[in-house]
Amino acid sequence: MSVLLKKQIITEKSKDLTNDGQYTFSVDKRTNKLEVKKFIENYFDVKVEKVNIINQKGKKRVRRHKVVTTGFTADVKKAIVTLSKDSKLDKIKEIF
Repeated sequence: MSVLLKKQIITEKSKDLTNDGQYTFSVDKRTNKLEVKKFIENYFDVKVEKVNIINQKGKKRVRRHKVVTTGFTADVKKAIVTLSKDSKLDKIKEIF
């Protein structure tokens, strides 16, 4: 199994979700819900209730330095993993 999780996303909203047993990760673009669920359950030894996937398009950016250059930021695929009530990710820092 290849590396599915790239990094944990830590924002104000994701911090609030961790109190409810939900964790947000940036995942590989070719990954699906079932692969994420199996990976989390096997690696962390927890019970996953559901996985939500979000495909976020890159934003348009303009760089002005001598010459105006336009482009886009990278697209990101996110997974929000909901754990069962009695599960918690303890060794999450070890993977990243």
